[in-house]
Amino acid sequence: MFIRSSNVGYPRIGEKREWKKALESFWNGQINEQQFIKTMEHIRLDSIRKQVEKGIDLIPIGDFSLYDHMLDTAFMFGYIPERFQQIDNALEQYFAMARGTNGQHALEMTKWFNTNYHYIVPEIGQTKPRLVENRPLKEYNLVKETFDLETKPVLLGPITFLLLSKQYERHEWRKHLAQLVPVYVELFKQLSEAGVSFVQIDEPILVQDIDDDIIDAFRHVYDVFHRDVPNINLILQTYFDSVSHYREIVALPVAGIGLDFVHDDGENVKNINIHGFPKDKILVAGIVDGRNVWKSSLVQKAKLLHHLANVAEQLIIQPSCSLLHVPVTTKHEHTLPTELAGALSFADEKLDEIRMLTEYMNGNVTIDQLIKYDEQTNSYLAKFRKQQEQTNDISTVPLSRTPYNERKKAQQAHLQLPLLPTTTIGSFPQTSDVRQARMKWKKGEWNDKQYKSFIKNEIAKWIKIQEQLQLDVLVHGEFERTDMVEFFGEKLQGMACTTNGWVQSYGSRCVRPPIIFSHIAYQQPMTVEETVYAQSLTNKPVKGMLTGPVTILNWSFVRDDISRKHVLMQLALAIREEVLQLEKEGIRIIQVDEPALREGLPLKKEKHASYWKDAVMAFRLATSSVKEETQIHTHMCYSQFEHMMHIIDELDADVISIESSRSHGELVSSFETYEYQKEIGLGVYDIHSPRIPTKEELSEQIERALRVLRPEQFWVNPDCGLKTRKEEETIAALQVMVEAAHEYRERLLAYGGMKSWK
Repeated sequence: MFIRSSNVGYPRIGEKREWKKALESFWNGQINEQQFIKTMEHIRLDSIRKQVEKGIDLIPIGDFSLYDHMLDTAFMFGYIPERFQQIDNALEQYFAMARGTNGQHALEMTKWFNTNYHYIVPEIGQTKPRLVENRPLKEYNLVKETFDLETKPVLLGPITFLLLSKQYERHEWRKHLAQLVPVYVELFKQLSEAGVSFVQIDEPILVQDIDDDIIDAFRHVYDVFHRDVPNINLILQTYFDSVSHYREIVALPVAGIGLDFVHDDGENVKNINIHGFPKDKILVAGIVDGRNVWKSSLVQKAKLLHHLANVAEQLIIQPSCSLLHVPVTTKHEHTLPTELAGALSFADEKLDEIRMLTEYMNGNVTIDQLIKYDEQTNSYLAKFRKQQEQTNDISTVPLSRTPYNERKKAQQAHLQLPLLPTTTIGSFPQTSDVRQARMKWKKGEWNDKQYKSFIKNEIAKWIKIQEQLQLDVLVHGEFERTDMVEFFGEKLQGMACTTNGWVQSYGSRCVRPPIIFSHIAYQQPMTVEETVYAQSLTNKPVKGMLTGPVTILNWSFVRDDISRKHVLMQLALAIREEVLQLEKEGIRIIQVDEPALREGLPLKKEKHASYWKDAVMAFRLATSSVKEETQIHTHMCYSQFEHMMHIIDELDADVISIESSRSHGELVSSFETYEYQKEIGLGVYDIHSPRIPTKEELSEQIERALRVLRPEQFWVNPDCGLKTRKEEETIAALQVMVEAAHEYRERLLAYGGMKSWK
């Protein structure tokens, strides 16, 4: 058996975020469209060149994007909402859908399955799809001309695309599918005529709990593909978990089936052992973890590959999913301890692992070479394993507070907040001055005193701005923080931060997830100095701003040989210590953000209860030790909240703020069926769009919320932090927000009280 190597997808951002810089330069008018397209083409071709040098046999094309792959698919098939159709320039239209314009709101954005990647949610209305441009063919031809190389086009499958899109008439998705399938056939025919052999078609919806109607749709769609385009070898690609309906899926008329053998909890192997694997198909085995940064144990992977090779007659080796979810390369990491750096594997290093495993299976690498590779990682991990196994006694830590109605009275007596209080989520613009100051400090050009003085000046400036805007609850702005998780990764024992370990989160926004390598422990106050200083400048309450334990866990790279629950409880205890330090210093509103609360939710429903139990326990462990007059807030964004209102309630936070602006307040409908008693801020405008909202828009959002929420429950705030916005955008948008809130406050008072409002 000759075994080949493959890749599912490669990071878009470039080794040093060249992609991000090009995007933002184009948006800011620093480069024109021609320069932008040329730069992006260079980045795209450079990623292909690197994969060629790594010796990968099947290199993906079409995985590169100017913003997001779901948006690319919608744009390619002509799903352009009517509000954007008047824009003539295609690139301007594309980015308007992602970011909005001064006249029109952007498409919604939400998490890609259980990852920290945010995708743009296409709107499927009554538009009939058409092939606007065959993007995979265009890229295939470009790479063939440049490298004389045959590649593997990558497409998002039609069923996953439609089920993850926004359909105003959900029951009509089969009608939309019937319209879309012929367009895919047209695209495949063009690829076939160009000489394309393999096409990867991603259908990750297959790892979720799906019903018979969806399985029936898969049978029909892939029968059509097989009948109408017989010369294309389709690889049906899944990832992030085991496939549901295994026997039905492997019976589909495709050339290969891509399965995740890393995040499947052994289910894919179990199904293969029980039901076998078709002899006429290629088993495309996701062996190397595409979502974590630790080196693989190649000896263990080799054992699994031998087993799979005995079952399948054709085998391809690849990562478990696209490498979009890990940094590009470790070669720029010069500040990590040598032992830690030696145990890490980013995208480029994972391709090396794929090549080694492929060569081993083809007889060109010995088992001794695999053993030698593993020894370095194993010796390092052994050093920290005992530390990580330390346990913490949580039996004496409170997991509940006094009843909400009792502590609400104490909080209002202490805080004296007005009706419809206004606030922001936490961060303010990280300007070039802020970034340059941090860089000077890190390089040693500034000492601690100079840097702290700069940070205090920024805090004072924005406290004054917030008071001038007449916000009711202020924040210090988080100017000392690069990122809401990375900041805590730098402060807590057992965590490390990279220099260049960037991963795309959404659009041009990139983050550097910390690495959890050992026992997590609180060392010293992390946020107290800046928060207390901000509070000293104003009589209005200033929120203490913390990141919650679930989000730190889900947005970090955690060792895969230790219990995530164990790490989660260590993080909760560390955040609890900071909460108590803030309270001790007189901070009476403390926000513990959990934007990634839902993100870690397993894709299979049978595993949900255990995850939610641990998540709720961790949050309450971190927040339940405060006095009743201390108000606990939390914030969540860009997830599907309507199915988890009971979990949000169980967190027992006094105030939650939730993103709802991109969904135009549709989350409000959740409160028509779930009677939520605590306080809530539904984000009234989208901070990810550069446009300034109008007062009429925000008034409509407030009006919609007050139809189902009591006025004494409702807070008015943006939908997320403001660090990515410009100062002038931030001030203008907040001014509109405060004016809208004040108008409604006056109307409520004019009604003679809250009870008569409705």
